[in-house]
Amino acid sequence: MRKALLGCAAALAMGAAGALAAPVQAQAQRPNVVFILADNVGYGDMGPYGGGELRGAPTPRTDQMAREGLRLTQFLVEPACTPSRAALMTGQYSIRNGLSLIIVPGTPSTLSGKAFTMGDMFHAAGYATAIYGKWHLGSEPQSLPTAHGFDEFYGIPPDTSWDSATYVDTIALTRSIEAPYQDLLAKGPYIVEAAAGGPLRKVKPFTPAVRAEIDNELTAKSVDFIKRQHAAGKPFFLYLPFSMGHVPNLPSREFAGKSRIGNYGDKLMEGDHHVGQVLDALRELGIDNDTLVVFASDNGPYGEVAFNFGNQGTPDMGNSGPYRGELGEASEGAVRTFAFIRWPGHVAANTTSNAMFSIMDFLPTLAGIVGGKMPNDRPIDGVDQSDVLFVRSATGRREGLLSFIGPDLVAARWKQWRVYFTDIHPTGIGPQRAPGLGSASAPMAGYPKLFNIEMDPHEDRNVGAVFGWGAEGPLKEVEAYEKSLKGHPNPPAPNITNFRGE
Repeated sequence: MRKALLGCAAALAMGAAGALAAPVQAQAQRPNVVFILADNVGYGDMGPYGGGELRGAPTPRTDQMAREGLRLTQFLVEPACTPSRAALMTGQYSIRNGLSLIIVPGTPSTLSGKAFTMGDMFHAAGYATAIYGKWHLGSEPQSLPTAHGFDEFYGIPPDTSWDSATYVDTIALTRSIEAPYQDLLAKGPYIVEAAAGGPLRKVKPFTPAVRAEIDNELTAKSVDFIKRQHAAGKPFFLYLPFSMGHVPNLPSREFAGKSRIGNYGDKLMEGDHHVGQVLDALRELGIDNDTLVVFASDNGPYGEVAFNFGNQGTPDMGNSGPYRGELGEASEGAVRTFAFIRWPGHVAANTTSNAMFSIMDFLPTLAGIVGGKMPNDRPIDGVDQSDVLFVRSATGRREGLLSFIGPDLVAARWKQWRVYFTDIHPTGIGPQRAPGLGSASAPMAGYPKLFNIEMDPHEDRNVGAVFGWGAEGPLKEVEAYEKSLKGHPNPPAPNITNFRGE
């Protein structure tokens, strides 16, 4: 019975995927697209989700953005930075590109030259394209954003994150490399830039002082790009993955001390300000109604593991709202965060959707809106969610989502059910009580753990013994994914603990 149900579900899933291969009819007027990505800002941090002023860090500009557009309350990402950004750019689960762990310099993990990205889609559709900020998909020549459809790139090293600004200081602190400070600084990391098809060029050392002011630079470059493309009469795609939310949250001089909760709050307020600057530029140029703007976060909060980056005892960490988890975990609070979508005259103002919406869904959705083409030679896990944007559907076209960490499929969502296939030790009050079927000493005792996110947002109660049928939906998602691997096997998954010399 179960195999029959799974087979039926897999067939339906593959059929739906085929139906989504053709983009929806493009708008008569193709919009410009601005995608602003925060870094590890939790579900409970922004004002429209119960944060903002109540959190001690007012976010008036993004509060306004939410009132002028669509707020997603079930926006789901992958468990960490590189995986989420790979999923956003490719419309695929990160494991399909071998990027299901955070890229660490010195490891072979890097975006393949054969990958199809959001930059490629917009470039082929005739858009000017730029990225300012964090790429985090690899620094090999074939992995750079300028090798994947982006005309311009300026930002931090494309194989590291914002905390790399501390590397030289902590190397000097620990004396791990005995060398003069200036020699360590000369080795990097560096702020870099590149043009389409060209190599990376060093601009300046990436230090804590530069880190504090970097979002000012990135926003200024973004506004300049918008003005240049508007003057040229060319549609544009701007990708602004700035630093708001990621440790160490070092606020700029203008925002230091502005919030009531220390550096983290200061940086939330600063990021809110920068979003406002971009929106103001669009208004001043008279292209506000011609531009679709997305503001979202790549992950849940960077919490307990790095809270001591804060100042004067304040925790440098986000808030996952009612959910359990933080960056690196597969629990709900790690993979559910905020997203706003604004396009005056097209996306209805002051609307909220609880449709399940994956970060992978943005690529096929935007392709449909601008008339871009999606590849048909690989599985695309994202689905076109334009019906959610334009209030034609309350539920959207997604019922489930899988979560991978490294080589392992660790969890799945289906509707309000979350199931774990590996033992987890979530952030919070400690190991969950696991009597009966879950109490054996063998890992997982052979049974998955099951939680109902609506009944139990904090995932405190494993209800597998009560709702035994609840795992069936998530298992359908697994079955459909496994079927897709028969024709399109994944590359080797990243692993930084097993070294076989192969």
